[in-house]
Amino acid sequence: MKENKEIIINGVNIRPGQSINIDIAIARLPTHTLIDLPVFIKRSKQEGPVVLISGGVHGDEINGIVTVKKMLEEEMFDPIKGTLIFIPLVNVYGFLSNSRTFPDGRDLNRSFPGSNKGSLASQIANILTTEIIPHIDYGIDIHTGGRMLSNYPQIRVDFKDKMGLDLAKAFGSYFIINSPHIDKSFRKEAFKNNKHILVYEGGESMRLDDLSVEEAIAGTKRMLQYLGMIEGDLKLRESLVVTESSWLRAKISGIFVPTVKLGEQVKKGQMLAKISDPYGQVKVPVKSTSNGYVVGLNNQPVVNAGDALVHIGRV
Repeated sequence: MKENKEIIINGVNIRPGQSINIDIAIARLPTHTLIDLPVFIKRSKQEGPVVLISGGVHGDEINGIVTVKKMLEEEMFDPIKGTLIFIPLVNVYGFLSNSRTFPDGRDLNRSFPGSNKGSLASQIANILTTEIIPHIDYGIDIHTGGRMLSNYPQIRVDFKDKMGLDLAKAFGSYFIINSPHIDKSFRKEAFKNNKHILVYEGGESMRLDDLSVEEAIAGTKRMLQYLGMIEGDLKLRESLVVTESSWLRAKISGIFVPTVKLGEQVKKGQMLAKISDPYGQVKVPVKSTSNGYVVGLNNQPVVNAGDALVHIGRV
């Protein structure tokens, strides 16, 4: 039986067979309270892949935080072959302020590879780039939609990344959406280093969604079984592969009432919603411009012209 190589994170040597928690010091709040980045590592003595499972890159995306927390507290993946690195909450600052971004408005997921002398977002991006990415083989980064924008459980992966696409199919979310790598993102920085990170999306920010949490856990379990890291009968679930997607936008401002639900199949010309004024004098239908599925939906009852309303994925 081969043993895993040693991993050193923040100066701590994690040997095969060890499970350890590491707090990486980041900075201090204006109150002089120290902020840490907690990292939880679970290692087997048996050789195997190193997989990162992270949540809270955007501080207001609570579903991801709860998902990783649940995996940890219920010790879901035991025993394993290889190494799991859990980071339940990456953006502590955003979490404290119920915000997607950092106090200066910077988005961590647009700050890679970062710098140890840059902004707070840049410093945390640098920690992930130098301390985490070099050790991993694969990763699952758990996200949600935005404020009042819900995503049906889906994996986003660049279809040019063949290994990533294979992992996405093993994960088995309801939808797999073609999403090219975005400059300065966590996923692209990992890919530049020949690492493959899937982005899971489910639910909306600042709102817990049981389905999204359950699907993230079930998909992670399937992917780890596929990689041979945990035992069990691998029962793959076929995903709908979305090659193209686009948002339908509001043509007028008013009260938005959808007539479709997330995940629902729709046809070209089908009425998906209606927008009306507060007085019942104006009523404008929102119709689908193509066949497809509802992969995202605006939950905001009052919308302005140009707002994103319904995200249609074409398979």
